[in-house]
Amino acid sequence: MKLTDILAELPADPRVVVTGNHATPWHVLETIEERLDTYRLWALNGQKGLPDRPGVALETSFVGPGQRRSAQLRYVPSRLSLVPTLFHTAQPPDLVVLHTTPPRKGFVSMGVEVNVLPAAVAAARARGGRVVAQINKHMPWTSGDALLPVSHIDAMVAADGPLPTAPIGVIDEDSARIGARVAERVGDGSTLQAGIGAVPDATLRGLVDRKGLRIWTEMFSDSVLSLEKAGALDISVPIRSSFLFGSPELLEWVHENPRIEMIRTEVTNDPSRIAANPGMTSVNTALQVDLFGQANASRIKARIHSGFGGQTDFIVGALHSPGGQALIALKSWHPKADVSTIVPLVDEPVTSFQMSAVVTEQGTAQVYGHDQREQASALIENAAHPSVREELWEEAAELGLA
Repeated sequence: MKLTDILAELPADPRVVVTGNHATPWHVLETIEERLDTYRLWALNGQKGLPDRPGVALETSFVGPGQRRSAQLRYVPSRLSLVPTLFHTAQPPDLVVLHTTPPRKGFVSMGVEVNVLPAAVAAARARGGRVVAQINKHMPWTSGDALLPVSHIDAMVAADGPLPTAPIGVIDEDSARIGARVAERVGDGSTLQAGIGAVPDATLRGLVDRKGLRIWTEMFSDSVLSLEKAGALDISVPIRSSFLFGSPELLEWVHENPRIEMIRTEVTNDPSRIAANPGMTSVNTALQVDLFGQANASRIKARIHSGFGGQTDFIVGALHSPGGQALIALKSWHPKADVSTIVPLVDEPVTSFQMSAVVTEQGTAQVYGHDQREQASALIENAAHPSVREELWEEAAELGLA
């Protein structure tokens, strides 16, 4: 079929699910925007450039820079592990648009972005919806759940072009200090989950002298490649992830690499699957952590900033792993807002709580396994910025924590 024929047969106000993050199928999306006056555009972590006008509802369970603050945003709270269930129940797609490699032997590869897409394809096909692939010779070929039979695709649109890449970031002094503290807690043979950013990068770079490390993560970037080069990873175990983003060197490394296994979200983010990994170490961040060990990683002044993402999935999974730990790593002082990130009580909806420890450049506050007064004391004395400790002690007394 032709793309234009598919668009013409869609029902009124169709739900269109597109590849999100940094693999958006922009070429096909332009045609959709030209042909459809009204539709619901579902994209995970939507990037800048998405249509933002009346008539286009921007649906997502994790808000990206192309959706944040938009009047058209319709945020649907959900753990990332449960988004595939949404497609089969409350939010069934009428059209799924993928960004893939050209076909080989009856298959295409979704390359750098698998995530919730296999579930979206299955849900669309189950209800007579359509699947379109924007094929791009620059997309790396990856295996696992990235592979999709050509027979599951209704139309292919050729649109070659380089993928977005990210330079290897510079790690500032505070991030380096936090990363070093986290790395100290990781032993040989541990399994790692860490995203992109200065603190995760600093953490993983601090582990180059370890041996037998494993990767089970929602996403990864160049820091995992650094571990591979250093010989720190267990080469008998695949590097398992749901999506990736990084430098051109990273994209070249993952292309046709049998060490890389891309897997769907309902597997990567299943807490029971996460817990099955030995020494599972989950490293996430937050906007605020309060004296009760509650973290807000989602909202600023009640406005949705991102979403649950995989944080709740990985914290639960890591805590149930033999020898596992779930860490919240953040700076003690928010440089843009010019406020402490350790607060008496978060006044936003809570994203997660009761992690193993909270790590800042000031130190490490052990949370799990201690009573609430001990937790509060550790957060104030070991994680909070010195300039707010006296105030936090006063607030702790008011809250019955001192």
